Amino acid sequence: MCSCSTSAETTSQSITDGRDYVVTGMTCQPCATKVTSAVQQVDGVTGVSVDLATGRLTVSGDAADSEIQGAVTGAGYQISNV
Repeated sequence: MCSCSTSAETTSQSITDGRDYVVTGMTCQPCATKVTSAVQQVDGVTGVSVDLATGRLTVSGDAADSEIQGAVTGAGYQISNV
């Protein structure tokens, strides 16, 4: 988590056929960017979308759930399946 001011912007592209997760601890756009960057580095991920306002993370590709969850927790945030 960071101490940045809160912003309700959305980052990354829109994904229509991905897996959804809920990420807690994101409080600002730099937080959302950090989560996006971490997940994009996971092998098998082809797309990432983070909606800061809802805390929703959508990921497309064939990466394992455990790898995606590990990337998010490694970045300092909590994640759960929708």
